[in-house]
Amino acid sequence: MKTISSVVEEYIKAKPFLLSALSQGIINLTSLSRNIKPEVEHTLGKDVRNGAIVMALKRLSGELEFRATHRIVKTLKDIGEITVRSSLNDYTYKVSDSLLSKQAQLISKIYSNKSAFYTSSRGVGESNIVISNSLSDLVEEIFKGEQLIEKQENLSSITVRLPKENVSIPGIYYFIFQRLSWEGVNIYEVISTSYEFTILVSESQVDKAFGVIKNLKGL
Repeated sequence: MKTISSVVEEYIKAKPFLLSALSQGIINLTSLSRNIKPEVEHTLGKDVRNGAIVMALKRLSGELEFRATHRIVKTLKDIGEITVRSSLNDYTYKVSDSLLSKQAQLISKIYSNKSAFYTSSRGVGESNIVISNSLSDLVEEIFKGEQLIEKQENLSSITVRLPKENVSIPGIYYFIFQRLSWEGVNIYEVISTSYEFTILVSESQVDKAFGVIKNLKGL
């Protein structure tokens, strides 16, 4: 049987930013209750007092945040190595029939360069290459004739090793990126594997981004 509390909980759970704002006490519960009252009444099929919704919100504001973040915080305490690289360029090209072979050419050219940074990812219509800016001339020579969609220079990367538990816990990335957003960190790219993720930020913001991620271990 549905109750006011369970209906309010379902509503809040579907809106992560609202949940975070509730946990910080920066939302007027009376105003929020008036906004969600029609949906609560429709779900329950009866009239509901604003006061009852406010009471449900008060209980949930603490309980839901704890439930949602307890496992995440516990997992983030086991963050592994954090690696920072600077002086990077980010190229985005339109996918073409010749693009993959040119990427192979690039890899063969830089394979023996142990100090070079290189990573790439491919979407449906775009492919991106992140590489040390000392190799930018080589990239532009090899990819001449390809359609360059975007180029960003003077970037830094932060690569984070996550514990294996991260793949079974929802909200890990949301939790991390939320805190970066709160600090005004603008992320140019996100590249991830099962147990690692890399973000690209401007060199002017890399210290702030590193501090945010490092501090997650002490939550």
